[in-house]
Amino acid sequence: MYPRSFKDSNGDGEGDLAGVISQLDYVKALGVDAIWLSPFYTSPNNDGGYDVANPRDVDPRFGSISDAEALIEATHARGLRIIVDIVPNHFSTEHQWFKEAINSLPGSKARNRFHFYDGRGANGEIPPNNWCSIFGGSAWTRIKELDGTAGQWYLHLFDSTQADLNWENNEVRLDFEKTLRFWLDKGVDGFRIDVAHGLVKEEILTDHRDPEGLTRALRLDVSDMSRVDRESLLSDVPFFDREGVHEIYRHWRKIFDSYPGQRMSVAEAWVHPSSRATRYVRSDELHQIFNFDFLIAEWDADFLKTAINKTLREVSAVDAPATWVLCNHDSPRLVTRLGGGEQGRRKARAMALLTHALPGGIYIFQGEELGLEDAAIPDERRQDPVFFRTHGADKGRDGARVPIPWSAGLPHFGFTSGEPWLPMPAAWESLAVSSQDTSDSYLALYRKSIAMRRDLFNTHSNTSKDDTSKDDTPKDDTPKDDTPKDDTPKDDTPKDDTPKDDVPKELEISWIETPHGVLAFRRGDHFILYSNVTDNELDIALSEADSDFAQVLASSPEARVQGNAVHLPAHSTLWLSRTKFTS
Repeated sequence: MYPRSFKDSNGDGEGDLAGVISQLDYVKALGVDAIWLSPFYTSPNNDGGYDVANPRDVDPRFGSISDAEALIEATHARGLRIIVDIVPNHFSTEHQWFKEAINSLPGSKARNRFHFYDGRGANGEIPPNNWCSIFGGSAWTRIKELDGTAGQWYLHLFDSTQADLNWENNEVRLDFEKTLRFWLDKGVDGFRIDVAHGLVKEEILTDHRDPEGLTRALRLDVSDMSRVDRESLLSDVPFFDREGVHEIYRHWRKIFDSYPGQRMSVAEAWVHPSSRATRYVRSDELHQIFNFDFLIAEWDADFLKTAINKTLREVSAVDAPATWVLCNHDSPRLVTRLGGGEQGRRKARAMALLTHALPGGIYIFQGEELGLEDAAIPDERRQDPVFFRTHGADKGRDGARVPIPWSAGLPHFGFTSGEPWLPMPAAWESLAVSSQDTSDSYLALYRKSIAMRRDLFNTHSNTSKDDTSKDDTPKDDTPKDDTPKDDTPKDDTPKDDTPKDDVPKELEISWIETPHGVLAFRRGDHFILYSNVTDNELDIALSEADSDFAQVLASSPEARVQGNAVHLPAHSTLWLSRTKFTS
């Protein structure tokens, strides 16, 4: 959930925590196990709340601490769990620590909490290195010292109002432990860790070979870069995925494990090669990591098959669950990524059904289940710092963050009684929740597929590595040692960086030979999936052994079992199960 765009309860045009509470029954009916909320903490909101000024309080635009407590209680009352964001890479320049830093002298204790350095050049007028902000422009901003002279520079890998924290400083570590415990004590079930791979920086005074190219390679909303160029630039990022981050998360894991019940963590860490992502989900670190391969995946059979195989092999190497993410608040919506309009929506329905049949946990971005695409935003209404820092060259992420349409026929589709913070397209009337009460709607497809995942694959919210993260496959009952590890430094090197060839049975899929452009696999002896990724209508014969399989769900009304074959219109997915199982 992106709370600012979910539901407004007080008419100020911005979603809030009370609005989330008001629509929890809708979320429950969707069939999910948990909700994850992007930041609702005290913030000047220069970057959608990811510029946190106080991580242990609620920004008035979203409500109050009592509203957060009510949301946690209401979520649990519906049998759902709640995950909140934590932003450890940076603080807002409105945070008390940063105010202390700029009002102290170079080399002070206050400045040591951040990355302050003298500039280069005769008068320090050149930044300490040539790194670029991921949002555009330089990653360094120069301050004025107390005497009014131009002074040191501070690092900000994102907006200039988001000063990067120095994780070699013990005060920083202790403060975040305090924040973790603050929200765990209030009953949250886990954390999504923003920029989880960014806490440790190396070569901080060394220039990069192509800083602007690296910046674009790191942006999920940049789609005009070739895969080869992107992978070349991502092969060595001096400020992401450094070895020191793993010691931090081993300590955090001890905190999570010290609490009763099931507390989980999921890392936002886009690393290269993707096999390095599994280092974050080793048994004494975090529980899940987002799968960025799927977040940027093309609707291409070869790419998808390779990405699926690679993901399942890699997570099996560390006994972790797979995750599948099709879009989020930082990336184009799935329908837009696949071409937009009805064709993009047709491909998106097929890709969603393909994804929902895979072993592991799925993450759904609000509005994805409605088939929303990125909205066109007039430049004068844009708010993303990416747009401003690139002087409009990059439009930013606002299009994916437009508020949810709830009720057709109401002003602003019932999101707010005021003026929404971003404009909502009039064409969304047919996509509003109230317009999708038919059995063949986009929303109905998501509700059915999530429910069938439980029935077909026995998914439930209590299964995972260490029984704390969301895997959709039953595990054995062999007791596991959850004893917190000691503080002795450990070797961060994985036992084997090469993914195992043997995939555990719960992660197994068996590919079926098909014509080029068609994906088909089995899960166990009772489920088969077919996806037609081509522009052509196809009929594929079923083997005699599969003659007792029947259709249970399809992304297109034209997809069906026809005699002893499956009929697949262009860009469609079909689920089959044995007749005896579905009857």
